[in-house]
Amino acid sequence: MYDLTGFQRDLLYVIAGLDEPHGLAIKEELEDYYEKEIHHGRLYPNLDTLVEKGLVEKGQRDRRTNYYTLTRRGRREIEARTEWEGQYVDH
Repeated sequence: MYDLTGFQRDLLYVIAGLDEPHGLAIKEELEDYYEKEIHHGRLYPNLDTLVEKGLVEKGQRDRRTNYYTLTRRGRREIEARTEWEGQYVDH
């Protein structure tokens, strides 16, 4: 998790919180949070990076739509990050 950008970490959290979201659903969640448009050129390369790192799995819903889920490793990374944050921030 230490080698991820803040944006990539946010992608992980959004994927963890939704049920097999597709790219557009992830994009809309982040746009609500950031209060600005997220361009496809930023979104999809970062999702691909998370897939390459083994944190996210990409599946195909139909010929045009992919969905994303956390891998076991992705869940462990979020848990470890939450634990680490808990040392410094009261929840």
